[in-house]
This record gives sequence, structure tokens and C-alpha cells, in this order.
Amino acid sequence: MTYTGVLQKMKTELQAQVQYYLDFPTDVLQVNLLLGKTIAIDFQGYECLNCHEDKKIFRQGFCYDCFYQTPRAGDWIMKPELSKAHLDQEDRDLAYEKAVQLQPHIVYLANSSNIKVGVTRKTQVPTRWIDQGAHEAIKVVEVPNRYLAGITEVALKAHVADKTNWRTMLKNELVDEDLEAKKQSLQQYLPTEVQQYYLENEKETIINFPVLSYPEKLTSLNLAKTLNYEGELVGIKGQYLLFKDNTVFNVRAHEGYVITLTLL
Repeated sequence: MTYTGVLQKMKTELQAQVQYYLDFPTDVLQVNLLLGKTIAIDFQGYECLNCHEDKKIFRQGFCYDCFYQTPRAGDWIMKPELSKAHLDQEDRDLAYEKAVQLQPHIVYLANSSNIKVGVTRKTQVPTRWIDQGAHEAIKVVEVPNRYLAGITEVALKAHVADKTNWRTMLKNELVDEDLEAKKQSLQQYLPTEVQQYYLENEKETIINFPVLSYPEKLTSLNLAKTLNYEGELVGIKGQYLLFKDNTVFNVRAHEGYVITLTLL
């Protein structure tokens, strides 16, 4: 079987084990079914997720021009504290920014390689946790807009990490943490205007990933440098495919790449 199309991040479902899917123009591929099988990934070109032209991908699936023009790549995406839609102030496209920023957001703690604080839209729970490879996560606050979530994250990251060590996450070198206790200890650091949104009775969500074996050493596959690869798929975690030869492939980092995936 052969599938050709533009890569976008894998869609997921939280079940006893996370279920992963890749969308192609002619089919939806359930990636879990490929575990233990040898697959080939061949680079065919680029297609910007915004203009859909064959331009080299710069960041986040966009070509250079689109990255600096589309509202989907505004600075407030990565730094929610820069959100201004609640002030009726435009960054690149106020209608888009209002649609995204002025909806409920969750500030959470997740444990992928260590405890980290993060922000996501309420509709993206638990998708965001899965994408980060978190094996446990808990909600801290639910606020009505992205700005409040952003200033909460800024306040909390003075006391807890805000980044994941992807190598530790993929090697599964994990320590289980008491996220409920950590959440309670951080409540005192919430901004005054956010205290009312604290979620008192939240419990941890436990996430299990479909992995047959974890890599001991990591070799990252970059399709811009290695145009063709084949290997036996032994795991899926976060947005990574894990192969028996210790190669790891970050699907999300290759959004906008046109590939052919072949089941050998």
C-alpha cells in the first residue's frame, strides 16, 4: 500500500492506548496498525499549508512569506501573553484572533520528561497533552481568554519548567509525579485576576502510548537532508514515529512536506 500527500500532524484519540491517524487525499491511515511493520518514507516536495504553493517550508508548515503574514503564525501563538483580541487590538487579522483567543483556555501541568506548565484551548484537551508525549497531565485553571492563560503561564514558569526534553520523553526516562500536589503548591503564584478560575477538584489524566520498544540512542530523521528512509516502526509517542534502528521522525516538524509512505 502506498499513500501520498502533504504531512500534517497526526490526529489522535485518547483510548486505553492513544490511537493515531494520518490524513491522505484518498484515505485515512490508522498508524497504530503499522506497528511491527517496515515502512518507507520518501520526500516528494513541499506544499505550504497557507498558500499551498511548492515553496520550501520555513516554520510550522508555512513558507517564509506566509509565516510572517498568516494570523495562524502570529507571535501570540507561541507567547499567549501577547494576545490582544480582548482589547479589540489587531495583530494580523482581528476576526481570526478573536475567534481563537476569545474562547476558554486551560493552563495545565504535564509530565513528558519533567513537570511543565502549558497553555491550550479547552477544545484541544487532551490533544495537546498527547502531542507533547505527556504520560500524565492535570488542569490548573480554566480562563475565558488566551491572554489570561498567557499571564498565568508566565507567572508559573518562574516555579516550574515550560519546555519538554524531547530526548528524555522519547527514551521514556520518566519519573511519575504527584501532579495534584504540585498543582496545589502552585496556586499561590497565580495572578490575582486568575485566582477565581482555579480548578479545585481536578484529577490527573493518565496517557498510554502505543510503543513496542523505546530507542536507546536517538537519530532524528530530517527529510530535507535524507530524502528516503525505510525502517520498522516500533512506537508512536507525541508526534514522533519511533523505529527499530533508533531513528525518530517528528511528523509535526515536517508539516507541509509532501511525502509518499509505503507499507513494505
